[in-house]
Amino acid sequence: MSKLETYQIDLKGLKEDLTVLEYDLDDDFFAALDGAELEHGALHVSVSIRKTSGLFELLFSTEGIVTVTCDLCLDDMQQPIDTENRLLVKLGDETDTENDELITVSEDSGVLDLSWFIYEFIALAIPIKHVHAPGKCNHAMTQKLEELSAARSSDEAKEMDPRWSALAKLDIKD
Repeated sequence: MSKLETYQIDLKGLKEDLTVLEYDLDDDFFAALDGAELEHGALHVSVSIRKTSGLFELLFSTEGIVTVTCDLCLDDMQQPIDTENRLLVKLGDETDTENDELITVSEDSGVLDLSWFIYEFIALAIPIKHVHAPGKCNHAMTQKLEELSAARSSDEAKEMDPRWSALAKLDIKD
């Protein structure tokens, strides 16, 4: 049995009412997906599926933490995740996941794999900039960064290249 088989939902077998599925994600989930961005985390996902005539509305509620790299000191940091997402699915002639608004699942199979959708919802909930709280970054790394930044700015303050200074002396008028 595949590690991701539990995330495959038989849409045709669902009742006409509300179905709630609960998942606890850990490092094994991220390893099975082989996603480049996320490798570690501990999250709880609740999926509510409401079946109406010809359409399935899936509401995802995800809470927990993932491990990301701090943009400043490059150490791992815990990033809290708390997100709500909605997905509309219908049965059709062939599977089509290109439309962001409405996913079509082949009526022949009737199976929707939630694993990649869950992964994408988590990845989208992570802020673009990941930085530790003030004072929590790796002190040695931030100190080295400050030294290198100071060295670069002192290099820029040095005298201008003589070729450019000669051009600056020219008095050009229109």
